Amino acid sequence: MKIIPTCILFLTLFSLTDTARSVDVDAIRALAGFFENLSVNFSQSVPVSGWNRTSDPCVSNWTGIVCYDQTPSVKSIVLNAFNLSGAFNPSFICNVASLATSISVISLENNNLHGDSFDTVANCKSLTHLYISGNKFSGSIPDSLTRLNNLKKLEISNNGFLGSLPNLARISGLIDFTAQNNHLSGSIPEFDFLNLDSFNVSNNDFSGPIPPGGDRFTATSYFGNPRLCGDPLPVKCDVPSSHASDYSKKNGPSSSEILMYSGYALVGLIVILVVTLKVCKKGKKKEESIKEVDHSFHSKENDASTPYTYASNELKSVAMSKSEVFVGNSVESAPVSSSLIVLTSPEVNGLKFEELLKAPAELLGRGKHGSVYKVNCEEQRMTLAVKRIKDWSLPSNDFKLRMKRLNNVKHPNVLPVVAFYCSRQEKLLVYEYQPNGSLLKLLHGMATGQTFDWSSRLGVASAIADALAFMHDELRPDGIAHGNLKSSNVLFNKNMEPSISEYGLMTVDNSANSPLINDTFQHFNTDQIESAFRADIHALGVILLELLTGKMPMVENNGMDLATWVVSVVKEEWTVEVFDRALIREGASEERMVNLLQIAIKCVDRSSDSRPSINQVAVMINNIKEEDERSMDVSESPFSMRH
Repeated sequence: MKIIPTCILFLTLFSLTDTARSVDVDAIRALAGFFENLSVNFSQSVPVSGWNRTSDPCVSNWTGIVCYDQTPSVKSIVLNAFNLSGAFNPSFICNVASLATSISVISLENNNLHGDSFDTVANCKSLTHLYISGNKFSGSIPDSLTRLNNLKKLEISNNGFLGSLPNLARISGLIDFTAQNNHLSGSIPEFDFLNLDSFNVSNNDFSGPIPPGGDRFTATSYFGNPRLCGDPLPVKCDVPSSHASDYSKKNGPSSSEILMYSGYALVGLIVILVVTLKVCKKGKKKEESIKEVDHSFHSKENDASTPYTYASNELKSVAMSKSEVFVGNSVESAPVSSSLIVLTSPEVNGLKFEELLKAPAELLGRGKHGSVYKVNCEEQRMTLAVKRIKDWSLPSNDFKLRMKRLNNVKHPNVLPVVAFYCSRQEKLLVYEYQPNGSLLKLLHGMATGQTFDWSSRLGVASAIADALAFMHDELRPDGIAHGNLKSSNVLFNKNMEPSISEYGLMTVDNSANSPLINDTFQHFNTDQIESAFRADIHALGVILLELLTGKMPMVENNGMDLATWVVSVVKEEWTVEVFDRALIREGASEERMVNLLQIAIKCVDRSSDSRPSINQVAVMINNIKEEDERSMDVSESPFSMRH
């Protein structure tokens, strides 16, 4: 047997390693051809290295090429002000799969490039930045640009482009569009101007009114278009001639029209008087009812006109027996004191139940399963939230056992019940009031003065997933899932820390056959209980989608639920369409947003058996969060110094 020399073995291994890290041959050839087209009659005023078929762009550090750190693939091509005077032909690079999926930036500004068609640039699906300002491009802008779903910045100013703009508003993530100093004409498309950070179409030949929202930018963005009108330009749009002729035909209302309108006004006045009288009568009845403590709770609960400030009167009317007031771990049937003794919140200790009922209360909301009140206990200087559960047929003894079991399982991101009241007719739960509202309000614009950036949303997702995983692990043997997890049940305390509220208030089948019997938990239907835990994972998936999209669980306009809408959009390969534009403007990592989106889609799978376990979900989300924290100070774009 011949012994292979060590040097030969080393060189062989080195060549194998080097090959594994190299850009593929087709990509190298395509890049070389691309540069040859750009550099026709190229006078090398700027030193250029590489751009040949015999070296590797990532290994040999070609001029203007930036590669990804972990994979041998091209991330960006930047050849600004290189005195290039050839043709821009993106088919060289965008028709090669490895380049089309890796290139995110093409920047060729301030050269002398020409070209009247570059439809194939749309094949570069990963493109986020396209800068071609300051060249000699002509012809129309291709409609295929609207298929660049990931495009954030498009700068085409100082060229010779003609014709109308394609409907670039279809690119939902676009935040920068500049096209000044061209020969573009027609109307300006209806961009989502709130999503744009930079916009300029000055010195073209656009006509017609500036679209709604366009006045977000100053008049300088529109100057040099003589036929444009509307805010923010000083030129107002004329009333269409057809409308003007309509006005000229009518010199004034006829006598019959005057009589008709007078009749309408008289009928309206009568209706207003009748309504006012009824409201006054109801107001008097309400004032009298405040003085009568014996009014029925149910009659008031069904009266939609009961003012929120009188909500405490509803609490007062709950039929009570002192032997049915339970606090902390006290679940014995013997009579107990009417003081609320709370294990989880000592400062509430000593508050009497009667004081709770007398305190001023505000109705926060009514839902399918009950009502929630904000109760201000002025003497104790604290605010509580009281939930009244209706139509829950769980027997009192089972209810006590459930509260006792839940009180023994605590997680910092699960809001505990500090006290409860139970009778045959009513069940009340007392929580510490969370002053910063719910995730629903924070996400969907009902709260003010708070920012909700990507890292905060990821932190909320991680906290909820960890808390739900803990509760599932602890309470699965007892058959207690959350049962009603949604963004309105994720609340924020004064430090903006999230907590899951109302855990375990919904039984599996909401019937009298509770799984809680004599301090043991009877699994009357294993499939039903497992289905409840799987439903929690689906609900968590919907919350993740809300965090990513900023949309309500029921998507507006098309009427479908959020999960269905997201899945349908992703199937059409318009993934970036789903993300909240506030996250796009912030510059949140698309890679990590997509990773979280994939987790959410798995959670909302129609087949409950195909959904991941809650522990798997928590681990995956925490991995994304850790990666995000590690890269917090690293700029996503290689052109952070450019602007």
